Amino acid sequence: MAATTTTSADTLGDESFMSADALRSYMTDMEMANVSKELTAMGKADEARNELVRTLQEKVYVTPKKIAEIKQSLAIKTRAAAASGQTEVMVMRFPNSLCTDSGRAINNAEKDWPETLTGRPRQAYEFWREHLQPAKYKLKAMIVEWPGGLPGDVAFFLSWS
Repeated sequence: MAATTTTSADTLGDESFMSADALRSYMTDMEMANVSKELTAMGKADEARNELVRTLQEKVYVTPKKIAEIKQSLAIKTRAAAASGQTEVMVMRFPNSLCTDSGRAINNAEKDWPETLTGRPRQAYEFWREHLQPAKYKLKAMIVEWPGGLPGDVAFFLSWS
């Protein structure tokens, strides 16, 4: 049998066999494609987060109907949590950029942390103070995410214990 000459791609059975150089080039192309996908996803996540911040900076027009809707929603959440033996429920989560100090006062449990709130988080705090605190509900704010070791999202927890 005579040997046949081949190029950089030989055939092994039915599959194409790549040279080491071609395989390294393929790996580089795949890594670059994956990085591109990750950057695109990160960009989309940043856009979504920025849109969320813009939305949460806008105050909600509070009407008696809106107050009734919020109370109904909270009643459903608190009853479901209580039925499963819980004594608190997360009622809001938001980026720390909605705090004038990026969540520092909340993280340090400073007495005046509510003064750092802006937008809808501020409205949520005021709603608790006016409607829920008189009914003996407690509100706890805490940092719930630490991207890169720095304060990230803040959450409000409503408790009844």
